[in-house]
Amino acid sequence: MSGAQNYINHVALVLDASSSMARLSGKVVEVADQQIAYLARRSQELDQETRVTVYVFADKVQCVIYDKDVLRMPSLKQLYRVGGMTALLAATLKSQRELAQTAQLYGDHSFLTFVLTDGQENASHRCPDAPTKDPRELVRSVAEMIETQGDNWTLAVLVPDQMGKREAMQCGFPKDNIAIWDATSTQGLEEAGQVIQQATEKFMVGRTQGIRGSRAVFSTGADTVNKDTIKAAGLAPVNPSAYQLLPVARAAAIRDWVVESGHTYRTGGAFYQLSKSEKIQPKKQIAVLEKKTDRVYTGPEARALLGLPDVEVRIKPDHNDDFTIFVQSTSVNRKLVPNTRLLLMN
Repeated sequence: MSGAQNYINHVALVLDASSSMARLSGKVVEVADQQIAYLARRSQELDQETRVTVYVFADKVQCVIYDKDVLRMPSLKQLYRVGGMTALLAATLKSQRELAQTAQLYGDHSFLTFVLTDGQENASHRCPDAPTKDPRELVRSVAEMIETQGDNWTLAVLVPDQMGKREAMQCGFPKDNIAIWDATSTQGLEEAGQVIQQATEKFMVGRTQGIRGSRAVFSTGADTVNKDTIKAAGLAPVNPSAYQLLPVARAAAIRDWVVESGHTYRTGGAFYQLSKSEKIQPKKQIAVLEKKTDRVYTGPEARALLGLPDVEVRIKPDHNDDFTIFVQSTSVNRKLVPNTRLLLMN
């Protein structure tokens, strides 16, 4: 195997350990351990080497695990301790600066970092790890660092609210690398873990297609599909004789409409157009339609294209000028939405 195809992922978790995280601390360990177990499994399945780094931050920033083989990771139970304020910017800078010193010889190396915080920056200006004491200068340093990172770097952040999102955007985080999580409950943290897992899945599948980094790691839905991603996912269009597109003129149950349109209804053979945000089970097939040509792409690659992991996940229809998402229906009475189309596999 040539060095270039040896995929090596450096995945970092930068975890808020300020006092306000105390009631979630047990869950943080659980979610982080789940993420590591998932990374270990996918690394073996996709034959990618994955090395994990973990930082925890409060008043200070501490690296508790550095670039360790994911198959030999300990639990974070003994390593995650809470107490103090939130040196968010110092943690972001230190983690990226130190990871940049990792050797990138012999192989296709890629860096993926998730920063998780439940509050706003409030301590970096007096953190020993910060390069400057000036808060404005700190924001500028982060923005500059993100701007100059190579194409094999992906830096994402999970924040608790819109204000956190605004601040992250001011620091130069790409908007699709910012996710809002519900920091008020263990359920919210569980969901944040799923979002991280989904983003990681998309990243690792993308790696196999030669994608090295992402500025839209959290987006799932039609907005992630374009000609380049279709080409990268190795998708071939379905033979046009194998499907038909039926216009849906009024609200009707899926089987009734298929029969009324003069066709036979086969369970699993009809795909409805995604018209609102909804949960998609891992067994459900997805099809992507190119609007200009009515070409249809399907199969597991179509799921990968939308960044869908093999767990149940919520997906948005997202307005996309070029592509429409269709979801396989496994029921006979799914209500169809007027003025959409129905994809029928022959």
